[in-house]
Amino acid sequence: MPSPATGCLICGAPIEYFTEPEEMECLFCKEKHLSFSRCVNGHYVCDRCHRMGADDLIESTTIRSTSDNPFVIAEPLLESPAIKMHGPEHHFLVPAVLIAALYNHSGQQDRKERCIKAARRRAELVKGGFCGMMGDCGAAVGTGIFVSVVTGATPLSQEEWRLSNLVTARTLGEIALHGGPRCCKRNTFLALQSAVRFLDEEMHIRLPMPRIIRCRFSTRNAECLKEKCPFYPGV
Repeated sequence: MPSPATGCLICGAPIEYFTEPEEMECLFCKEKHLSFSRCVNGHYVCDRCHRMGADDLIESTTIRSTSDNPFVIAEPLLESPAIKMHGPEHHFLVPAVLIAALYNHSGQQDRKERCIKAARRRAELVKGGFCGMMGDCGAAVGTGIFVSVVTGATPLSQEEWRLSNLVTARTLGEIALHGGPRCCKRNTFLALQSAVRFLDEEMHIRLPMPRIIRCRFSTRNAECLKEKCPFYPGV
């Protein structure tokens, strides 16, 4: 949905106000704050997250996440006005939510923050328009960043190198087969699906994944494939 001019940042619904502050949990960072207002649908975004840019919000949200479902972690981020319809922030979002989900699943919280920060540094090298100009969608590269970071791959690695390149290849193939024009939301969904399947098949790690994904962003995308997109509502 479009970023609302007024009302809730997430859903556009009216804001309700209270005469006394109530404790609320921020949708993104999960920290609890006293606030005089929230969305009538229960959404609350703290002032700190409200002011954040895209990459800062992705980093903060994924580090503080607790779910092992990458789609659950990604959903509020994709709904945030800080994350544009299209843009290079998706190149970081993909590996960040996958790293968070993996380490939330395994309980390795000590590795999560370090790996998310490493993924951010690498994703910053994948510029906007990479898909069309370089023939390599940044969401697919993001899955490779994810596997490379969590396996510790380098150019001299053997199995880690294979896995990192293989997940990128499989994801890029999935994205390419759906054709252009680009859609960063569609490609993010495809990348997350591909990475979850890859983890199961190649690394024997099973993360949850929704059976059906329905996109809520089609009205914001002038180049939406509509019925040709597997995530288009009604397909």
